[in-house]
Amino acid sequence: MASNVQADRPSEVSTGRRAALVAYRWLLLGFLLLGAVQIFLAGLGAFRIDNLNVSGDTAFAPHRAVGFAMGGVALFIVLLALLARAGTRAVVLSAVLFLLAFLAQSVLASLADHSVVFGGLHALDGLAILAIAAFLYLSARRLHS
Repeated sequence: MASNVQADRPSEVSTGRRAALVAYRWLLLGFLLLGAVQIFLAGLGAFRIDNLNVSGDTAFAPHRAVGFAMGGVALFIVLLALLARAGTRAVVLSAVLFLLAFLAQSVLASLADHSVVFGGLHALDGLAILAIAAFLYLSARRLHS
């Protein structure tokens, strides 16, 4: 009887880990889709300023809101990478993703008010964020197969 209980525990852990891995993979895909929306909203904001003479705060409000949401999603990605035991590289890159999306993007955006160079770095950081998310997503697909 005791051996059956012990045999059930590893399968429960495996099932939980598998569920976390599936959620991790889907959340990364959602993050990448939000990244595409983010690029669209940045372009929309820039052309809103140029063509409609709208203030920068108003023009970029949707871009800013989605950016903050992506920072929150990145935190859940880190947690799911840990729960899924996706590997050291995945956990470290997930943490880097979170720091870049949550902290670096906000700092660079606010510094861009004083120097446009930081605005360019904000855009490059966005590309790095999407590259890391794409790498993690492709790696997670390989783990699932």
